[in-house]
Amino acid sequence: MPTAPRDPADAERPLPRHLQPGDGWVECDCGRRHWGLHGAAGLLLGRVDAHGVVRDVVLQHRAPWSDQGGTWGVPGGAVAPDESAQVGALREAREEAGIAPDDVRVVGQRVLDHGPWRYTTIVALTAPGSDLAPRATDAESVEVRWVALDEVADLDLLPAFAQAWPDLRALLEGAAST
Repeated sequence: MPTAPRDPADAERPLPRHLQPGDGWVECDCGRRHWGLHGAAGLLLGRVDAHGVVRDVVLQHRAPWSDQGGTWGVPGGAVAPDESAQVGALREAREEAGIAPDDVRVVGQRVLDHGPWRYTTIVALTAPGSDLAPRATDAESVEVRWVALDEVADLDLLPAFAQAWPDLRALLEGAAST
């Protein structure tokens, strides 16, 4: 089983209880380190109203002990060596937020590519007829809930998600209107 490298800054952060293939830190060319030996992925899931307009998205309030803890972002994590980004994002969304793949209709993706490491945001809408009630299903989340589109930017967002939010919102809204 792989182990996650530790450094003194990690002393107060517990390791995930069950490390999976792909779990671990990558020292990136950008000067930061990122979680996911084979990259990472997350799910941005939007819910549309009866008129086909996206009204809210599922967000995760990250546990204080996690990397950039206390911030809000999408459910996600390390991609396993044999997974696509989409499969990894859907698996993580199930593990962290109780989102079943059958409740999701993938409509696009956005990739942040750092060369040796990449993060893929899978953009999706709830499947027709889905009555999804996301919830925190593991210790990595303080809370998981629907957040109104116009309230997302008011939260303390994970910095990379905050930077990507305008493009992700446009992608989500564009997909809903087609």
